[in-house]
Amino acid sequence: MGLTGSHVGCEHGVCGACTLRVDGKIVRGCLMLAVQANGRKVDTIEGLSDSGELADLQRAFHEHNALQCGFCTPGMLMAAQDLVASRPQATRDEIRDHLSGNYCRCTGYHAIVDAVEEVLISRRGGKK
Repeated sequence: MGLTGSHVGCEHGVCGACTLRVDGKIVRGCLMLAVQANGRKVDTIEGLSDSGELADLQRAFHEHNALQCGFCTPGMLMAAQDLVASRPQATRDEIRDHLSGNYCRCTGYHAIVDAVEEVLISRRGGKK
């Protein structure tokens, strides 16, 4: 699945379009100076996609039509990966809460939550 990559959205750290991972934690790229990344491990959506780390989330987003215009998708996937890696028992309410910092103006979030929930269940071996 082609991705547009992390990009500037609001330039105030509230939309989530610029989400990336620094030293294992998701951050807002638009609030970080380049010098702050010096000597740190920076993971972008492209790197996580190329490594296969996002493969099941990308598939689930596609199957659930959890992406439409695609603008929020990179940041949404970064936040979703953070959640599934750190909280494998997350509930639908916890999924919504974790993704609440990422704006999507197309899907109404239902399909996104469905996709993330499917991946959580799958990674738990199919146990809801």
